[in-house]
Amino acid sequence: MTSPNRTPTHPSRRVLTALAAAALAELIAGCAGTPTQESTGEYLDNSVITVKVRTALLNAEDLPSGEIAVASFKGKVQLSGFVPSADDRRKAELVARDVPGVKSVTNGIEVKGQ
Repeated sequence: MTSPNRTPTHPSRRVLTALAAAALAELIAGCAGTPTQESTGEYLDNSVITVKVRTALLNAEDLPSGEIAVASFKGKVQLSGFVPSADDRRKAELVARDVPGVKSVTNGIEVKGQ
């Protein structure tokens, strides 16, 4: 029984409200990151980090960055590719570490001929 001040809720209205709440929860969960997948915001942040690291490598003096690939995931940067010397390998890592937003760097760059 309903109170005199309250309008009874139609069953289909309750169903629609429940469906809308479920859809909203799914939408929010779909944008959330997991340990193995980035959220939408993290994806955008990492895209910016990747571009900033690539730009820093290209602008670094005496660093042959043409064969260095950059990837990032949740602020962790991975470098790969080939450089002529161990000094170039170290320099690339230092340049990447100095970019704002980089949490860590995994240096998978190989020295040519070794």
